Amino acid sequence: MKKLVTLIVMAFALVFTNDINAQEFSGLDKSPADIASYPTSYKVSDKLIKVVYSRPQLKGRSLEQLAPAGKVWRTGANEAAEITLYKDMMFGDTAVKAGTYSLFTIPGEKEWTVILNSKLNQWGSYSYDESADVARAMGGVSKGSDSVEAFSIAYKEVDGGVHLIMGWGSVMVAVPFSLSM
Repeated sequence: MKKLVTLIVMAFALVFTNDINAQEFSGLDKSPADIASYPTSYKVSDKLIKVVYSRPQLKGRSLEQLAPAGKVWRTGANEAAEITLYKDMMFGDTAVKAGTYSLFTIPGEKEWTVILNSKLNQWGSYSYDESADVARAMGGVSKGSDSVEAFSIAYKEVDGGVHLIMGWGSVMVAVPFSLSM
């Protein structure tokens, strides 16, 4: 009797296995997600900052087409980028509590406005709400001779803190962070 029940269960499982095998998975995203943490070493578990963002590529288009000057941009592709501060920090001249925020930018020729916004899980900047801004800081623009094809975020240690560096095309934007006093 035990063998008969086992055989029936196995037969039942085989009949419905085709549904599992027929499952289709989506292909790779054209703007893959990435994470940029500081400190950058994977051996350091006590992080200060983490940004989760998608990495659009220029693919022959200009930065101005993809992130127009003077308009709120999601800081990447797909969902709005999200930044987590693990400790209270200074963001430019503004004290910001530890937490997770949406990260928006307003590109400009000489500097970008970088925005921490309290509304999470936003697609793009379509539902951006300025009244939910927690802080804004200015990021200085520099231009390099090399071009970065995929939007990228990295960090540079400076006296008294760290700069979050955003690079795309020949544009580099540096935004200051330091531990809150």
